Amino acid sequence: MTADLSPDGASALFREGGLPEIQAAIRAEGLDGWLLFDFHGQNPVAAALLGLGKTTRRSFALIPAEGEPELLLHAIEHSSWRHWPWRKRSYSGWRQMEEALGQLVAGRPRLAMETSARSAVPTLDLVPAGIAELLRAAGVEPASSGTLVSAFHSRWTGEQLEVHRETAVTVAAVARDAFTIAADGARSGRPRTEGEVSEWIHAELAARGVGCDVDCIVAIGPRAADPHYHPGSEGEPIRRGDVLLIDLWGRPSPRDVAADQTWMGYMGAELPESARPVWEAVRDARDEALRFLRERAAAGQDVRGFEVDDVCRALIAGRGYGDAFVHRTGHSIDRDMHGSGPNLDNLETRDDRKLIPGIAFSVEPGIYLPDVLGVRSEVNVFWSESGPEVTTPEPQDEVFLLLEE
Repeated sequence: MTADLSPDGASALFREGGLPEIQAAIRAEGLDGWLLFDFHGQNPVAAALLGLGKTTRRSFALIPAEGEPELLLHAIEHSSWRHWPWRKRSYSGWRQMEEALGQLVAGRPRLAMETSARSAVPTLDLVPAGIAELLRAAGVEPASSGTLVSAFHSRWTGEQLEVHRETAVTVAAVARDAFTIAADGARSGRPRTEGEVSEWIHAELAARGVGCDVDCIVAIGPRAADPHYHPGSEGEPIRRGDVLLIDLWGRPSPRDVAADQTWMGYMGAELPESARPVWEAVRDARDEALRFLRERAAAGQDVRGFEVDDVCRALIAGRGYGDAFVHRTGHSIDRDMHGSGPNLDNLETRDDRKLIPGIAFSVEPGIYLPDVLGVRSEVNVFWSESGPEVTTPEPQDEVFLLLEE
């Protein structure tokens, strides 16, 4: 994605006062600098912070703990870097590049980069092994930039928060209307398919101003046991007696952040006893995670992603469904819907990054009983100076009952 370098949308590096703030954070981490590597856009964190459009050659931008930043770029790519206000040095051949890279990092043995030990956080593990090898040969031991990424890549602007709140209302309204359409089909004896309802959601979100990066999952009970189910063009018909999961997301424009929600409905007047304990476990786990977040915030205590996952997962395990909760509790949300900030995760990875004001994430426990039933409830949370703000309007307390007897 090309970073917006307008005065209101500039990346942290190019905003007034941004460089000193980044350098203070680098020093606080005990590092000698932050080295941002990119090739062909494979490091979206670097591309966003550096304001890059399309590039096709390797580049290295060094933000030192003290002093002015410096750029090493290929000789044919100066046009892509014309906004860079500090020193540039260029190379054309690989020998020149390796020599210049050694000079760039000389005397700076600990540099932050987008790496993650043992690839624990894949969204941060963006530097190729070969580049890390070159740097080690030059006397540098790359350190994870995770804390810096949270602070200078994943934090929302005030404008993004306001737009997200509005988007969340729209997304929730489309979800409720989608349930109504599915229920009308079941009631009339001409049931809509999962694919039909999915297509309607895509079109309706766009019609209501949420047309960027839109997608959804529409799945009846057994199909919803696959957390990333896709019905194809048709999928299953949605009939009376079906439990229905609708997960939908989108944003108005590339500079905004997405709203991502999951809701549950039942094509009948009373939720079956077989489904009720599953729903209650998911709902209560979601609320327990939110309670824990509020409690920690009120006490002024730090919270790390893995801790929230532990709390949520413990409740589901205590209800007897621990083996059926097969994904993390929540993902980061920043300029990517699955962002590079802290995840609520101690299952897929152990994310020990601290939640800092300005970042956001989903809380979405789920229980998946293969070929029987899948249930998930998802809300979005913005972590403010005063603690968690649930931005999803009216989080679901009961499964929507969509048909009369």
